[in-house]
Amino acid sequence: MRGIEIFSELQREATVWRRYLHENPELHFQEYNTARFVAEKLASFGINHIETGIAGTGVIALIQGEGGDGPTIGLRADMDALPIAETSNKPWASKNSGIMHACGHDGHTAMLLGAAKHLAKSRNFKGSVALIFQPAEETEFPTGAFKMVQEGIMDRFGISQVFGMHISPGIDVGKFGTRHGSIMGSQDDFDIIVKGRGGHAADPSQTTDPVVIAAQIIMGLQTLISRKTDPLESLVISVTKLSAAQAYNVIPDQVEIGGTVRTSASSLRDFAEHEILASAQAIARGFGAEIEFKYLRSVPATFNSTEETDLAIQAARKLVGAASVDEKVKFCMGAEDFAYMLEARPGAYIFLGNGPTPACHNPAFDFDDEALLYGIGYWVRLVETALGSETNNG
Repeated sequence: MRGIEIFSELQREATVWRRYLHENPELHFQEYNTARFVAEKLASFGINHIETGIAGTGVIALIQGEGGDGPTIGLRADMDALPIAETSNKPWASKNSGIMHACGHDGHTAMLLGAAKHLAKSRNFKGSVALIFQPAEETEFPTGAFKMVQEGIMDRFGISQVFGMHISPGIDVGKFGTRHGSIMGSQDDFDIIVKGRGGHAADPSQTTDPVVIAAQIIMGLQTLISRKTDPLESLVISVTKLSAAQAYNVIPDQVEIGGTVRTSASSLRDFAEHEILASAQAIARGFGAEIEFKYLRSVPATFNSTEETDLAIQAARKLVGAASVDEKVKFCMGAEDFAYMLEARPGAYIFLGNGPTPACHNPAFDFDDEALLYGIGYWVRLVETALGSETNNG
């Protein structure tokens, strides 16, 4: 098997594609130009089976191998950007005010396109590869992955296994990280409205002050982690929204609290929903107030299947060597809607190093184009590993 250098020319092409996409970011379910760009590139590679408009702006292409009959595996890249004003000052910085690719989805798309071009030429595998270009990863429920699964892509394209990849700042370029089992957390969101009795701030004894009650609730939620969960289990409850009166001299009738819950297991989601409600309700009633409570289950935990994780590790090792593949990467509490695809089919998710760059979702973030080489190479090696080829036609 020839080394990673055979993908160097594709990396140069993919760099041009990636920077174009970075300059022209689009938000969730609005990736019209991105989807058109992707479909046009796929067609130019000689791929005939291309479907657009899936989950609104999603694209799926099917490449048939020349090695005989076999299963179909899915490779997924997300396409959407974030509502963040870019500060990278790169020549290819976003041209769309207040929108940027701050999570590497431009690179994810470019890497899968690069792999598509190689695979469409070599077809050095059995069965088929479904290239899944997904919209709307960066949104609340229902996300793009959820909608694609709901629209039946796994059955329509006969996908038996599915794989995802994400750039990771802090891991060196050219290195990979994955793990068996849970690799990323679930995401749930909650809203609490504390209903008291408002009045003049100079006369608080005549009110049931929802601001004070809200403060007690916020502090109380922290004890759910420190005193009611196993310290070896992963649970995060973060209050991120707080809305009260708009004047210094007003105690409002109500205060709105919002936040997010991240866990590593479904049982903890049940625990969090029940205990947040019980804690907030008890505190509010102790002060003579009431609450309204909403709990939205957004994204499940991302869970890597055993066989597919082994395939991912093998493919990465073939590309960069065992020393550059961390098969016990640290569990990440961030959420990833690829989890919906992993609920529908067995599969695996892997991280690819982006070097010492700003974190994802930072306005100064940018994808390191050197990583494109490794992303393209990984996808190709994964297809050859999963679909039975051990040689490469270049």
